[in-house]
Amino acid sequence: MHKTSIIILTYNNLKYTKECLESIQKYTEDGSYELIIVDNHSTDQTVDWLKKQKDLKVIYNKENVGFPKGCNQGIAIADPYNDILLLNNDTIVTTNWLKNLQTCLYSDPTIGAVGPTCNQNENLQGAKFTYETFPEMQEKALRNNISDPNRWEEKVFLIGFCLLIKREVINKIKTLDEAYTPGYIEDNDLCLRILNENYRLMLCHDVFIHHYLGTSFRKNLNTFYPILNKNRDYFLKKWGFSSFVFDEIKDASLKILEPSNYLLDWQCGLGANALKIKYLFKNIQIDGVEANESKAYFAQKFIPVLKEKELPLDTYDVILIGQILEEIPNPQEFLTQISAYLKEGGMIIGEIENASSVKNIEKLLKGEAYQNKNHFTIEDIENLFEKSGYTQNYIFSWYITPNEEEQKLIDKLNEIKPKNYQVTYYSFRFQK
Repeated sequence: MHKTSIIILTYNNLKYTKECLESIQKYTEDGSYELIIVDNHSTDQTVDWLKKQKDLKVIYNKENVGFPKGCNQGIAIADPYNDILLLNNDTIVTTNWLKNLQTCLYSDPTIGAVGPTCNQNENLQGAKFTYETFPEMQEKALRNNISDPNRWEEKVFLIGFCLLIKREVINKIKTLDEAYTPGYIEDNDLCLRILNENYRLMLCHDVFIHHYLGTSFRKNLNTFYPILNKNRDYFLKKWGFSSFVFDEIKDASLKILEPSNYLLDWQCGLGANALKIKYLFKNIQIDGVEANESKAYFAQKFIPVLKEKELPLDTYDVILIGQILEEIPNPQEFLTQISAYLKEGGMIIGEIENASSVKNIEKLLKGEAYQNKNHFTIEDIENLFEKSGYTQNYIFSWYITPNEEEQKLIDKLNEIKPKNYQVTYYSFRFQK
């Protein structure tokens, strides 16, 4: 049996720490773990309470050293043979949580770290169920937490609120990067370093834990945003791309993607979008195009990443283009050019913001500039693809529910010219 060192940082919020530790003790097999608490100079009753607890390894810091350094302190005193699990104190674990994470982690020697789903949907790690009470949550988690390899999804990033890392990986990467002190984006960095060692990351949909999400640090936005921006700048200089790249999943396009054999992911980023497609459609073949070499370095760990001049003609069933039509100088020339890579009858799938949405019109009325280079209404989309030699297949409208002020504006606009002003985005699918 592989034992785990569970490392939890505390800074006040004793209520959450109690709930977290009580859930671990109730829902984790005895003898399978050790608990390491690193207290970052709590000023409530946390320290007094911790001193009364048994079977804990505790570090009491005389100042708040931040999340990365606190985790490193915990790793340093962990049993040297144990795997490492970084767990936020604002979590509540559930039946089979650690056992299922371990099952996935050791199912393949190439898997380096795993994480669970939760009640938040950051990084698309949200579970498919909701609940009103914790007893209801535990009941639904019990039904969810049945180990199933078909529900393991490969990712380029796992949120650090709960991250189980193999000991052999820890022995290679050693520590979290303390330049991100006091915290935020260090988990993005950590995941890239794990990938850089040629290990894989897996999201276990067969594990659910509750996450309150940022009980202390996020409350003070005047402190939070300057630190977040500092860490984003450091990440960009270190890796050669923005930390926002982890969110580059063409989610609106995937909603209208149908099963196909061979797909080209244009602007594939780190490969996050391709991995999501592989999880949704198990037997699909995917190539990517990515101009940023730093991104392409990671993407090619998951899919072939080709230069545009290397792309085979008349080959792909689908080309996913995301929102590129809003960014490039000549959308019609681009669409005409990439049609050469599609099979006859192949599809272009993408997404475009509605220039005539009530939210954009409100901005224009306030004198704010429209952010995208190219502006499209639904009529513009249809005309663009028709001129580029495609036939219309499908356009899906993404609606908002307007507030009272927006509805008044929509009513006035409809008196001038009726339109779908409440549509914010269009997902489209056009055929060669």
